[in-house]
Amino acid sequence: MPTPLVLDCDPGHDDAMAILLAVADPAVDLLAVTTVAGNQTVDKCTLNARRVLSLAGASGIPVARGADRPLVRRLRIADDVHGQTGLDGPLFTDEPSVPESPYSAHEVLVDVLRTRSVTIVATGALTNIARLLSEEPGLAANITEIVWMGGSTDRGNIAPLAEANAYVDPDAADLVVRSGVPFTMCGLNVTHQALVTEEVLERFDRIGTPLARVCSEWMTFFASTYRDLFGFEAPPLHDPAAVARVIDPAIVRCIEANLVIETQGEWTSGATVVDLDGYTGRPANARIAVELDQDAFWDRIVAAVTALS
Repeated sequence: MPTPLVLDCDPGHDDAMAILLAVADPAVDLLAVTTVAGNQTVDKCTLNARRVLSLAGASGIPVARGADRPLVRRLRIADDVHGQTGLDGPLFTDEPSVPESPYSAHEVLVDVLRTRSVTIVATGALTNIARLLSEEPGLAANITEIVWMGGSTDRGNIAPLAEANAYVDPDAADLVVRSGVPFTMCGLNVTHQALVTEEVLERFDRIGTPLARVCSEWMTFFASTYRDLFGFEAPPLHDPAAVARVIDPAIVRCIEANLVIETQGEWTSGATVVDLDGYTGRPANARIAVELDQDAFWDRIVAAVTALS
């Protein structure tokens, strides 16, 4: 049976590809997409989620707007990476066919979790999930697992030790990690293994459909910003790694370790402190992604774009 899944995201180029993978892959059943401010404002992220689902022909999946800011901090967006729309590259002129849900992300999450056990894949700041766990603690038992694209066991990408999704709302990440809900972190150390090389772009081009061309244009824009900002020859496609972990755990190998979120450090706020070697003696409280099966990962991505084309 496919895994029931809610995708909480802030599209974003890599979030867009994560949505396509979650829609198309038969191993998961995408019940809803909820949005959060991060890569851009929540208004733009919600519009982008609607655009991606419209491109995928997924009219039956609700898109629900979530938090427009972190729990206690000012919002920092990533327009230097994702552009003014949050999904720069192809020019969209038409209104997306998929509407925005009249219900909030919180209401949709509560409704889904009251009736079934669900895996939540989060590819943005964890603000929506933290609020859910704070306001509806009784529903935590129905969250099978939270799989988060965020953090790093090594260096950051927005601060020396902080990855962007952790940096935007470290207080939310701290609350979620300490909640006791099963938690998996797919950080930069593993997503930097998912590089959109020229060979990957050629695989999209060989599909030859309008959707595949849009994906190629998204990745080409994404590559240009990563080259300018970070010197990458090919950009890392972060967010689909979290979906791939749910689709087939063998694609993203994890180990168990203790994870804490730094919220107070003057220079380290948002750092995900992973005790890989047991220095602290604290018990393991998370699965930490360490290795990506790149061939299997890209095969799933290409198959998803092909299926939706």
